[in-house]
Amino acid sequence: MKDKLISTLIKKEIKRQKEGIELIPSENYASTEVRSVLSSYLVNKYSEGYPKKRYYGGNENADEVEILAQERAKKLFKVPFANVQPYSGSPANFAVYLATCKPGDTVMGQALIAGGHLTHGHTVSATGIFYKTVQYGLKKNSSGKSEDLFDYKEIRRLALECKPKLIWVGATAYPLKFHYDRFAEIADEVGAYLAADIAHVAGLIVGGAHPSPVPHVHIVTTTTHKTLRGPRGAMIMVTDKGIKKDADLASKIDKAIFPGLQGGPHDNQTAAIAVALHEAAQSSFKKYAHQIVKNSQALAQVLIKGGLTLVGGGSENHLLLVDLTPTMGPGAGVFVQKALDVVGLTLNKNTVPEELSSPYYPSGVRLGTPASTTRGMKEKEMKFIGEMILKVVDEVKAYRLPKEKLEKGAYVKQFLVDLQKNKKLTLLRNQIKRMAVKYKIP
Repeated sequence: MKDKLISTLIKKEIKRQKEGIELIPSENYASTEVRSVLSSYLVNKYSEGYPKKRYYGGNENADEVEILAQERAKKLFKVPFANVQPYSGSPANFAVYLATCKPGDTVMGQALIAGGHLTHGHTVSATGIFYKTVQYGLKKNSSGKSEDLFDYKEIRRLALECKPKLIWVGATAYPLKFHYDRFAEIADEVGAYLAADIAHVAGLIVGGAHPSPVPHVHIVTTTTHKTLRGPRGAMIMVTDKGIKKDADLASKIDKAIFPGLQGGPHDNQTAAIAVALHEAAQSSFKKYAHQIVKNSQALAQVLIKGGLTLVGGGSENHLLLVDLTPTMGPGAGVFVQKALDVVGLTLNKNTVPEELSSPYYPSGVRLGTPASTTRGMKEKEMKFIGEMILKVVDEVKAYRLPKEKLEKGAYVKQFLVDLQKNKKLTLLRNQIKRMAVKYKIP
């Protein structure tokens, strides 16, 4: 590469990925085949419109690529319709609003602070600006065991009171299985569209390691780069139940994406999605999906045994959410994330249900097993990772986030200085590096 600056940065990123362990549950490693298609000659083409109905010439090959991606998605998820053009998950979700609602209509979704997504109606999102949003939360987990945290009685009460046009089910930080049938009962009772955002669990669903929402909901949205292990992109699917509710729903989705929100699709991205869907249809992918869950549960047990509090009492999918409030007080997520960064374990700070701090200084951390499982790690490696996490938490457990807003920035800045001087963390970093390099990334 002639651009030495970019080349150097890419090499640094490759080194970071190889020598560390990726625990962010929304990240994964795309295969060599997926990445090669992303840089193919398809990147040069403009294909505004849909297959056989383009606004530009020369799209005979792009048409076949998109049709192939559509058909593979329909077969894999068992749906009659799929749109594979969304650039990413957020525009895919916003297209659902355009297809089913008018500005000002009432919609319902899981609150961001309780593990939901920005596009499910949070106030700072366009979905919360242009629509009247009602947010539902989670129950307090009192048993310490894995249990469904949704209060369906309260969700039903809100739905009956507010009469939403659209209800979302799906999250970015929920560690348990979704019971889509319970949400369907509520949506059907109030006559709402029910949309399942399966961005996090799509790969688990097609691999048979998580229930599918398809029999229960009208619309399904997903990104393609998380557990599905494809390129950054998204899809919107309409179910038989959705078409039964609204015969024009598929057409409305298409129009919402183009011309409603986007111009020409990224043909290289569409082709890479098609490759990822082909890979996900193989028997080896089913083994991979189930291993993700096994790894997540193994990691959860180590952390619980080590004294950490897990939201939901454990994990039933690819994700764990650690509530650090009992260990280090409100706002501790930033300390644990930064300290784990130093040793090469990458995760993200995250709010927890009944958060006592703020999204910028949250009280938890979110981690998961899709990427490490892609590298071939199993339960034995999860035990090592869990033990390393516990050791890092032990090193920083004395830190407490100041209550005064003006003091927080300076305190965290000094904390980062302290991390660089911590010899114990340096030793842990070397141990993690030696383990990580044994497992190749695609």
